[in-house]
Amino acid sequence: MQRLQQAFSSNGFVVLRGIASEQTCDELEAVTRAELRHPAPPLEFEADVGYAGAPASREATGGNTIRRLRNAYGRHEAFRRWASSPQLVNTVATLLDEEVCLTLAHHNCVMTKHPHFGSKTGWHRDIRYWSFKRAELVVAWLALGDENEHNGALRVIPTSHRTVLADSQLDDAAFLVESHPDSAPLLRSACSIALRRGDVLLFHSQLFHAAGQNLSDSVKLSIAFAFFGASNSPLEGTRSHQTGFVALGRGDNNTSESAPDQS
Repeated sequence: MQRLQQAFSSNGFVVLRGIASEQTCDELEAVTRAELRHPAPPLEFEADVGYAGAPASREATGGNTIRRLRNAYGRHEAFRRWASSPQLVNTVATLLDEEVCLTLAHHNCVMTKHPHFGSKTGWHRDIRYWSFKRAELVVAWLALGDENEHNGALRVIPTSHRTVLADSQLDDAAFLVESHPDSAPLLRSACSIALRRGDVLLFHSQLFHAAGQNLSDSVKLSIAFAFFGASNSPLEGTRSHQTGFVALGRGDNNTSESAPDQS
């Protein structure tokens, strides 16, 4: 575990091979496909984000393509079991060096990338729209099928979680300005993360990552949850605070849900 912690601290990400069993993946995939056949809100459509390759509106061809099934934790027990699984939580607790909480406000979703209408995502840091006392969260990305450059696998820039940027290197939406001369060294070190079914990518909330379009004939399915340490509270009055969280401890399945005080 110490080597894993050192690799994460240095590079901003680690890959856990085969951490989710075939049985777990089978169950999660079956639930996901059932949800996609009969989608219930909250949902995010490709047309909503306006990224490269996305339909221009929900009325356009492919406009009803789902990008995310939101609130995965609340959708089905299978997602809750995965998010609170002892091996996953224990690993995240080791990386954060304290007890772990699951944020319900961010990620907490099934990510789908469809052929033809699944959009390209530019270089960004997830922390750009999260509000916590410290920018120290861990995203757990589970592949429910093989992920590679052909079907839109995640790409990362190693060590970029520690990179300080000039304000001019980010656009108004906090995406990396690739044409900026100071961005070139970062982009040269970018790499694609190939995952197999059951693999998990853990990455820092300040790590730059991106994803291409899905050029295959099959929908790519991934599950993403975000975790923070118990001492790293969300800021009051922000979206990060309003939706609540689940306290998971250190992987002993001793979970408790908490919502912010609404009084």
